[in-house]
Amino acid sequence: MNDHIHSEGSGEEHDHGALGDAEYAQFMELAAEEGFDIEDVEGAIEEAGHGPLPVLAVVGRPNVGKSTLVNRIIGRREAVVEDKPGVTRDRVTYEAEWAGRRFKVVDTGGWEQDVLGIDASVAAQAEYAIEAADAVVFVVDAKVGATDTDEAVVRLLRKAGKPVVLCANKVDGPSGEADASYLWSLGLGEPHPVSALHGRGTGDMLDKVLEALPEAPRESFGGTGIGGPRRIALIGRPNVGKSSLLNKVAGEERVVVNELAGTTRDPVDELIELGGVTWKFVDTAGIRKRVHLQQGADYYASLRTAAAVEKAEVAVILIDASESISVQDQRIVTMAVEAGRAVVLAFNKWDTLDEERRYYLEREIETELGQVAWAPRVNVSARTGRHMEKLVPAVETALAGWETRVPTGRLNAFLGELVAAHPHPIRGGKQPRILFGTQAGTKPPRFVLFASGFIEAGYRRFIERRLREEFGFEGTPIHISVRVREKRGAKKK
Repeated sequence: MNDHIHSEGSGEEHDHGALGDAEYAQFMELAAEEGFDIEDVEGAIEEAGHGPLPVLAVVGRPNVGKSTLVNRIIGRREAVVEDKPGVTRDRVTYEAEWAGRRFKVVDTGGWEQDVLGIDASVAAQAEYAIEAADAVVFVVDAKVGATDTDEAVVRLLRKAGKPVVLCANKVDGPSGEADASYLWSLGLGEPHPVSALHGRGTGDMLDKVLEALPEAPRESFGGTGIGGPRRIALIGRPNVGKSSLLNKVAGEERVVVNELAGTTRDPVDELIELGGVTWKFVDTAGIRKRVHLQQGADYYASLRTAAAVEKAEVAVILIDASESISVQDQRIVTMAVEAGRAVVLAFNKWDTLDEERRYYLEREIETELGQVAWAPRVNVSARTGRHMEKLVPAVETALAGWETRVPTGRLNAFLGELVAAHPHPIRGGKQPRILFGTQAGTKPPRFVLFASGFIEAGYRRFIERRLREEFGFEGTPIHISVRVREKRGAKKK
């Protein structure tokens, strides 16, 4: 399935996604013939052709306005602004754009864990977020000034060695800028006075963020060559058996336990040899288990999972086969899919199931995990080691699908046959058509389709299904975006 990755000149990096120069020229000629605006087509390819996005973490103690700032950065009110114990936070990562550059934001919210006290709570949040990040925005309440908790976060940031932008929040006017200036004492450089609530100063701060963020994540995804060992995140809800599975696969074959430089509290990534190949299992398997996190356990698990997924290429999602598939299992699957990672489903404790449970589990998988029916599946036992030999082939299959690229010529021949045999339903007296398309990126596969009218979600799902039938893409999400041709004369002057 990998034989298309470097085809038609796509082995080099271009401004036009995964398309080689010759393929790009032919494609733009086709777009011009069909009456598409060339700038719009170029923008669509560039947008779909991006690799993994750099990650910005927003950290700080409770009630300094972190989630308000995150909402300001992403341009919509999506992050939970008022956390209360027991409130489940579905998401901790969001996509954002500023000055034409896209990046991800990790929101550490304002969870205050009474059991641990504020300091430990903030440290736990910050360490997970910093782990995933390429740069950090440290939010401090300018009205209150630097507290002992703020100083504790500063120590974490210094140890991590990541670029930091200091945000002095709640500066609503010129008089508050004097308060912000006192934050020079933190030793993190210039404090940027901001009002996250009203938007004051956020543009200037985001300009500094873009300077701090790399163009691409610090760990560029690649094969076993320059990029080093392929990276696997072993994820799943708490107590599902991640530690047991990691210990079992490591066994006596562990190559080395590698302390990852630049992260806090010395998390470790396990370099493990399996099937004659060295793999890097990124830290997620409860190596630093926090038994006292009770009310906030789901939230911290989400942060830790997000950190692991951002560092990985493939997510092996561990699910307890002896229990019903939970909402939390589904959230973790969604997190991996939305992050654009290759996916393998590993059902643990398979050796404990009787025939009745196996029957009901198959029904649950169909109904609860239908959105990832394309993911390779292995039935394992972390306790006994049963079927562990099937894990590596499943991971290799998922990575191959994740990296597959279909040449534009072959894709358009496929689309032409598909549209002729199964045209889009007529709506309002009109029948929109897919005119042509291209695969602008891989890891995961990203397609841009150009159409004569609006393409319904159901028809897009149909196209994705047929793409999988024709070209494989096993183990990987597929992103499909559609650009509609504007009517003649409707373009802006």
